[in-house]
Parts: sequence; structure tokens; C-alpha cells
Amino acid sequence: MALGIFEQINKQITDANTILITCKREVDGDVIASTTVLSSFLAQMGKTVDVIIDDFSLPSKYRFIRRAKKIKTQFPHLQQFMLTLDVSEVGVQELSYDLKEEKLNIFITPKTGFLTKDHIHTSQSSFRYDLIIVIGTQDLPSLGNTYTKHKELFHELPIINIDHNPENEHFGQVNAVDITACASAEIIAEYMKHTDKTIMSKGIVTGLLAGMIDETNSFKTEHIKPKSLSLASELVSMGANRKDIIHNLYQTKSLAMLRLWGQALVHMNYDETLELVSTTITRGDITRAGAEDHDLHDIVDELIANSPEEKLALILHESKEDPKTIKVMFHAEKGFDAKKILSQYKPIGNDTLVTFTLEKTTLKKAEEEIIEVIKKQQA
Repeated sequence: MALGIFEQINKQITDANTILITCKREVDGDVIASTTVLSSFLAQMGKTVDVIIDDFSLPSKYRFIRRAKKIKTQFPHLQQFMLTLDVSEVGVQELSYDLKEEKLNIFITPKTGFLTKDHIHTSQSSFRYDLIIVIGTQDLPSLGNTYTKHKELFHELPIINIDHNPENEHFGQVNAVDITACASAEIIAEYMKHTDKTIMSKGIVTGLLAGMIDETNSFKTEHIKPKSLSLASELVSMGANRKDIIHNLYQTKSLAMLRLWGQALVHMNYDETLELVSTTITRGDITRAGAEDHDLHDIVDELIANSPEEKLALILHESKEDPKTIKVMFHAEKGFDAKKILSQYKPIGNDTLVTFTLEKTTLKKAEEEIIEVIKKQQA
């Protein structure tokens, strides 16, 4: 009999000792919660787990999620490089080394005779990890440097792919892709219930519920299935602290975010015909506010909350590294399809919220171009 998807996941995890959990570079609350609570769950199963996300910076509103502060941005050593020296005929009198100009020099003095390159053998150990779990990520390149600088790792090891995005490319050996789930956290919660419900601590169920709430804007988005609401209720009955989640996600605003919101208001524009509210934020605005890129996602929520008559919201901001690289977020309310409207830019996301990047342009030009595309699509 063929194994079900959770049995397949559990078999891979059972056979593994050291597990890598990772996700897309452009993080959100769902993947932060999902990666951290799964790492906690697997640690209780006796596994060694690293959570590594390229260029990760923890947004302040997610600091209440346990283990989130332990997320790393870079790998520890992946393999050991070994030098084997045959000294059976000459012995060893002295061994030393030094490190100069980033070069390691090893000095070996034989007791008798001499050593040559024919006495040396080199080899590499197996990888540090024996299983990779990728969460909430539609394709491997979306992992950023975690993948692009370590492709051999991802090509050699088995991958479990967990996602709820219909754009997922099913790149894993095991693909737990459920497009009826409201969040990746929902899929992981069902896996945990199936595997060992007894080790789902209060911290774990709170994290899972936080991921579901954040991904659905507190269950206000479309296409939420009754099973998602039923699971959320079950997580609360298991000890998930909904009050704490709502307080951290929606009732606590950082000073940086408030400063950034002020700058967004200064540059805000309305288009009554398109029912569009838009704003631009410069690299200087972000620096002066002391903000990070992830703070800009909260601006989308603020735009929507403070402009209920508008159906579309557009935010453009300069990259902190290059002012001619423009990052775009576009939100569409019910009755619109964000991904379809701006499909020519090949955005990442869904019908409600998409993101993409424009190169070698300015905020003004990018805003004018995108609004013109929206006009043509709405004509």
C-alpha cells in the first residue's frame, strides 16, 4: 500500500539525524512561525535541527514566537575536508601549522627520509545534514544564497517541500503542497497531529496559530475553508494564546514602523477611477526611520485599513543597496486578481498580494509605468 503524504514525511524524518529547515528569502509570519515551531517539534523527537534563512532579520512583532531568535543566516560547516598522509615508512617527528593571508600552511617533519605528494590523499566527509525541509517557498531559487551558493547540497539530499501556494513547482522528493490550506502552518499542524499530538506544547500551538492568523489577516482573506477554522479552534483548545498573537501582530507597532508610516502618508496618492491608493518610499526614508524591508509589509495593512474605499494598494520602495532597484508590493481586494493584473512582471504571490522587483529605474518612473499597466488591465 502506498504511503500517505504524512507517512512519507515521517519516514524521511525518522531516517535523518541532522535536518536543515529553510524558506524563501522574502519571509512572512507564516514561514517564520512554521520553520521555528517545526524545528522545536523535531528537536523533541531527538533530531538536530538548524533553521537557516538567507539575509534574515527578525521583525519585532514576531519575537514572541519561541525559537524565532535562533534562526541563522548562514550555514555552519557543511563538510570536513580531510588530508591523509601515509607516514608508515618515515614516521613523524614534528607537526605544526600557521595561517597567513588566508592560506593554511601545514609543516610535517618526518623522522627519517622524506615525504612527497604521492604520500598525500585528500577526501571530503559527507554533508552535515541528511535531510532538507523547505517551507512556504514556490521554487528553490527563491531561497536566495542558501540555495544558489550551495546547489550541490540541495541536489544531493532528499527534500521535503511544504507549501500552500498553487504556484509551487513541486521540487521536492516529498511534496506536501495543499492549495486548500490557508497557510503552511496549517499543513504542519496537521502533520504534527498525525505524528505525535502529545509533544505539541503551548509554544508550538501558539506559533502555528500565529502563522495561520498572519497569513490570512486574522481569517479575513478569501477562500478560507471550514477545515482551517476548525483547526484554528482546535489549536486554541490545545493552549494557543490567541490574545498574545493579536496583541503582537496587530496592536503593537514599532517606532520604526510608525516613522515609516508617516513617510508613506507624505507620498500617498489616490486614484478614484482605479480605486487605487499608492505610495513611494525612498531609501533615505527607510534609513531615517530605522526600518527594515519587512516593516514595509505592515504599511500595506495600514494602507488597506485606512483607505477602506480603495480596492487596490500599491507600494514601491528603493532597495537599501541600490536606489535604482525598486521593490514593489501590490494588494488587491475581493473581486480583483493582483497576480493577473500585474502578470507581465512575473510577480510572486497570489491573487491578493504579490511582490516583484524592477531594475535600473526610479520610483517615479516605476510608479507611472505600473499604474499605466493597471489602467490598461482595468479598461
